[in-house]
Amino acid sequence: MHVPDGFIDAPTSAVTAVVAAGALAVGLRGARRELDERTAPLAGLVAAYIFAVQMLNFPVAAGTSGHLLGGALAAILVGPYTGVLCVSVVLLMQGILFADGGLSALGVNITDMAIVTTVVAHAVFRGLLKVLPRSRRSVTGAAFVAALLSVPAAAVAFTLLYAVGGTTDVAIGKVAGAMIGVHVLIGVGEAAITALTVGAVIAVRPDLVYGARGLRQGLKLRVNGVLVDVPEPTAPVAARTSRRALWISGLAASLVLAGFVSHCASASPDGLEKVAHDHGIDTKTKEHASAGSPLADYGVEDVSDARLSGGLAGVIGVGTTVVAGSAVFWAVRRRRTGAPAEVR
Repeated sequence: MHVPDGFIDAPTSAVTAVVAAGALAVGLRGARRELDERTAPLAGLVAAYIFAVQMLNFPVAAGTSGHLLGGALAAILVGPYTGVLCVSVVLLMQGILFADGGLSALGVNITDMAIVTTVVAHAVFRGLLKVLPRSRRSVTGAAFVAALLSVPAAAVAFTLLYAVGGTTDVAIGKVAGAMIGVHVLIGVGEAAITALTVGAVIAVRPDLVYGARGLRQGLKLRVNGVLVDVPEPTAPVAARTSRRALWISGLAASLVLAGFVSHCASASPDGLEKVAHDHGIDTKTKEHASAGSPLADYGVEDVSDARLSGGLAGVIGVGTTVVAGSAVFWAVRRRRTGAPAEVR
C-alpha cells in the first residue's frame, strides 16, 4: 500500500506530513516507557524483519498480490508507540534507498501504514484480551484478529485521503469498494504472518513480547476436589532462548527471507497498484525523487543477474534498517535511563 508521488495532492500530503511528524514525536516520547535494555534491541530487529517480510508479496486474487504492512506485528511485539516508529523507519528506508513509496507522500504512507494500522491493531488486540482467557493462545488469537482488521482499516484511511486530496476524478465509491475488497483478502495473509511470528516469539521468550506482559496465569492443582493455587517459584524460570540468540536468529531469518525467499515472491502488482491501474488513479503518478538510487526497485545497479541483484538489495535493506532502527531505539532508551526519576 505504498502510495507513490502524484496520487494525493500537495496540500493533503502536507497535512499528513504534519500529522505524521506529530505522531512520531508522540511515539518517541511513548517509546521511552515501552523500551528497556531488554526490548530496545528487539525493536530494531522488528523493523528489519518487517522490511524483509514486506518483500514477500503473496497472491490474493487473479493478478493481484499483497504483502505485510507490519503495524499489528510491531504493536504486539514492542508496543504501539514503538510500533509506529518501527514501521516509519521501514518506510523511510524504502522511500530513500529503494524508491518505494513517494517522498512527498511519506506523510501519507506513515499516516496510513504506520499510524492507522498500529492504532487499530492495538485497540482491537487490547479489547480482545479483556474478554479472552489469560493465556498465550489468547495473545496469538488476538494478534490474528487485530492484524486482520488493521489492513482494511488502512484501505479505508487511504480512501478517505483520496476523497479529500485525490488528483484524479474517480468516483469515491469505486475506490472504496475496490480497496476494501482486495485488502480484506490481504488482511488474511497479514493475520497469518503476524500470528505465526508472535506465537514463535512467545514460545521462546514470552517476557519480551509487549502484548504478553502481565498475562502469566498461575498454576492450579486439584486437591480433594478443590482447585488451589500453586505457589510462585522463588527463583525465576530460565528462558528457553537468550536475548542474544533470539536477536541473532531473528536477524538471520530476516536476511534469508530478503536475500533468498524473496525470489519466490509474487510478481503481480499489490492491492493499491492494481486498484490504481484498473480505475485510473495512477494517471498522474510522478517519477520518484530517488529513482536514480543504486538500489531503486529493489535491485543493485550494475548487477545483471536479477536474482543476485534482488537478493543483494534485500540483504542491504535488512542491514541498513536494523542499524537505523537500533540507533533510534537505543537513543530512546538512553533518554529514558538518563531522565530523572519521577516523584510518586
